[in-house]
Amino acid sequence: MALAGPSTQRPRGPEAPSVARRRRFQFLRRSHFRRAPSYAAAVGHEGAVRSLPGPGSGAMASRPTMGSFGVEGTDLEDVKVSKDRDGPSLFLRLPNIQNQSLLSGLAYCIASCSMILVNKFILSGYGFSAGISLMLYQNIVSVTIVSTLSLSGVISTEPLTWKLIKVWLPVNIIFVGMLITSMFSLKYINVAMLTILKNVANVLTASGETYFFKKHHGTQVWISLMLMIISAIAGGITDLSFHKVGYTWQILNCFLTASYSLTLRHVMDSAKQATKSGNLNELSMVLLNNALSLPLGIILVLGFNEVEYLLETPLLRMPMFWLVITASGVLGLAISFTSMWFLRQTSATTYSLVGSLNKIPLSMAGILLFKVRTSMENSISILLGLLAGVFFARAKLRDSSQS
Repeated sequence: MALAGPSTQRPRGPEAPSVARRRRFQFLRRSHFRRAPSYAAAVGHEGAVRSLPGPGSGAMASRPTMGSFGVEGTDLEDVKVSKDRDGPSLFLRLPNIQNQSLLSGLAYCIASCSMILVNKFILSGYGFSAGISLMLYQNIVSVTIVSTLSLSGVISTEPLTWKLIKVWLPVNIIFVGMLITSMFSLKYINVAMLTILKNVANVLTASGETYFFKKHHGTQVWISLMLMIISAIAGGITDLSFHKVGYTWQILNCFLTASYSLTLRHVMDSAKQATKSGNLNELSMVLLNNALSLPLGIILVLGFNEVEYLLETPLLRMPMFWLVITASGVLGLAISFTSMWFLRQTSATTYSLVGSLNKIPLSMAGILLFKVRTSMENSISILLGLLAGVFFARAKLRDSSQS
């Protein structure tokens, strides 16, 4: 006679399929858009870095983030995106458009390039000298749009609790410093050279990952980083529009960008535990970074005495100027939406390489639109830095696939 034991039969009856579907839905919801927080931002956004940092600079999209300021040039490393199209989406369902990969990639490239060029136009073309106030206004635009979409149920974001705020505050302070120094440097340095100088953040981040997290990088990664250093030094020496104030701000920005990425990697697990769902998606990070930056931004505007400038400048009495700075805030947020859309339609490899290649037309547009004086030596240095960025992205992805 067989011994009686605990039943191992699967549940039968009409309730079994619904239970299975419920469990599958919960699993998909937990895994949706989950990615490893490595270096994300090189964010820097050349003047834009709200949450997602875009690809291309060796950062991870937090992606810098990327967010309204959109850290330009942030490269995705160790990105893991849910490819299950049946899972719940952060976005409103889009119509069935053929070749969404091409469309989403084009939208991401346009948003990231436009954000940097528009910020450059505001700071240099209009001669707007209140960079912190510009950052503050762009953050307000981002918070307003994301909050409206969240309240209307179009997107899903985590509620901002005191527990989450306390965990995230150190990251946000570095984030604000990164945005401000990016604004200040963009005012004095041309877009092409700024793109190359931002590569230095990759070197600092890779060194920090090796020292603090014992992460191994392959030989090709270090070769590409060495090429980035050479191109940055050569570019600075041959820069006909060299400005020591702008270069000083940019060097500080590189250290803050690397610090942001390394700190983000350190606190991400704690931040996820501080949320109700146990996860922290990109749009929640956009809202969190931008909302927390508002009080700090107000303090900095008062501390740097930008209020007096704002009261005197005639720019704030020009409707077209308001339209341009509002568009810059919308474009910064668009980087986050288009990068997430692009990632859902393609692979991390394609996303990263497109972000690196996107710097080439951006640099050319920056030189042509703003009539930058350059030399053959400087152009070669810029080209070397751009190619080193592409080589770096490929080397990082190769390392990730091997590990």
